[in-house]
Amino acid sequence: MFYGIILNMLKDNVPYYYLDKDQNCAETVLHIINDEYHLNLTEDDFLLIGGFGGGCGCGITCGALTASIAALGKLFIKERAHATEGFMPMCGEFVEEFRKALSSIECSCLKPKNFEEGKRCMKTVNSALDLFERFIKERS
Repeated sequence: MFYGIILNMLKDNVPYYYLDKDQNCAETVLHIINDEYHLNLTEDDFLLIGGFGGGCGCGITCGALTASIAALGKLFIKERAHATEGFMPMCGEFVEEFRKALSSIECSCLKPKNFEEGKRCMKTVNSALDLFERFIKERS
């Protein structure tokens, strides 16, 4: 029951970042994960993920996915990605779970299915956050 409450609280913050602050999918996902998991990212750190929104601006890999992978890095990498045992396979597992849950990892495929006027790709952002939360819970 508590797990469901956390997810609802996470989703409650999506409109604030995504709509009110007009952030893109990647920025929104990373802000919400930062808030929930206390990643201690600075506002300058969010500039690093901004270019991944809209599938890197050209419809390739979903920005919500890339932000989730960035958050996994912050949570699990100790010194370097390739020196953190199991990290790269974990990223691969997350990508595959994302693909299964959302049917694609490509923005150009996801956007036509999930875009709503006035809400943009909020469905995708919410789905990515649900998946991230489940993924972390399974590994805790």
